[in-house]
Amino acid sequence: MKNFLIFLFVSLLIFPLFSGENCIDCHKKLTPAIVVDWELSKHSKNDISCSACHGDGHTTASDVSKVITITPDVCAECHEDRVAEYKKGKHALGWAALKAMPTTHMKPMELIDGMKGCGACHKIGMKSKEEIEGLKKSGEVFGHAACDSCHTRHTFSVKEAKQPQACQTCHMGFDHPQWEMYSTSKHGVRALLKQIGILPETAAAPTCQTCHMQDGNHEVRTAWGFLAVRLPLPKDPQWKADQITILQALGVLDPEGKPTARLDVVKAADVARLTQEDFDRERNKMIKTCSECHSENFAKNELKKSDNIIKAGDKLFAEAIRIIAGLYKDGYLKKPSNYKYNFPDLLTFHDAPTRIEQILFTMHLKHRMRLFQGAFHSNPDYTLWYGWNEMVQDLTEIKEKDAELRKHKM
Repeated sequence: MKNFLIFLFVSLLIFPLFSGENCIDCHKKLTPAIVVDWELSKHSKNDISCSACHGDGHTTASDVSKVITITPDVCAECHEDRVAEYKKGKHALGWAALKAMPTTHMKPMELIDGMKGCGACHKIGMKSKEEIEGLKKSGEVFGHAACDSCHTRHTFSVKEAKQPQACQTCHMGFDHPQWEMYSTSKHGVRALLKQIGILPETAAAPTCQTCHMQDGNHEVRTAWGFLAVRLPLPKDPQWKADQITILQALGVLDPEGKPTARLDVVKAADVARLTQEDFDRERNKMIKTCSECHSENFAKNELKKSDNIIKAGDKLFAEAIRIIAGLYKDGYLKKPSNYKYNFPDLLTFHDAPTRIEQILFTMHLKHRMRLFQGAFHSNPDYTLWYGWNEMVQDLTEIKEKDAELRKHKM
């Protein structure tokens, strides 16, 4: 708040020199909807003019390049605490995680740097000054702000960002259909009924932000993370063995079970909890949130059941991985030259070279995700029919193709 007051005071002092009036006069003709959004914003109501964020270098059509590129650090001038939270969370690592994926570099760059695919959601992540300059030189001038992924410009509305629909654009579809799961769960249905006035404002109706952004905290983490793998490994011997197999296929453990250099990438991208303390911290935050509507015993039991769903799915998944690893080892399937070990590389995604490997990719990133995410989002249909049922079918198909390949080579 102190920084905001100082910033506001300075803005008011220089307002007569760098008034937004010139910007507004021009942009009402060029981009009128932007002006309308700004006029609706709290920035406008508090006399935060265009130059406060964009600088005063751009005054004509010929000097657009002088507009300050908006990044989280610009927002931090006023919103220091929230940006600090964001920088500690997984959203801030979205761009780094995208760039770390092997498959990223096999795709048309329009999907990545051009932000027409993966990059359009992962742009929420922090970028270095060098990265931004490189993107700008290649023609990608826009999309570096990150905060506007949820607080869409130029209203930058907190109210909008608190709605579950703010998460819908990215958290949907093939590998993470959280929106579809949530919106059709009882939680999501009640939230919608509350939005349209059928349920009163005082009714309990958790949104995405209720569970994942407690008290507005912008870190946005979960106990199991994106990949549903963690350290330390489970005590149950079968589940431990299955998780080791999955970690080997993710490339973070070698065939002897020792950490690889890719583990450092997973650590840097923060997509998994790698200590018991980290896992417990996020789990306890969720239990506390659930306990606002349910008993603590109920919350713990529901989360435990979802843990066991991961355990059951991992048994199916690990068996499928071992079958393909066996085909590599026995010479019935050619291991791609870019694979370091005799394990399928799950991070290759749909760039896997054969149909049997493609099935494994779909089993991993589509059906396993639906299995455990459906459970945690209280959506039984996703958990069973789009998750478990599909994984069983995937394994059946992989077994059949394994038999065909072995028979064909005999």
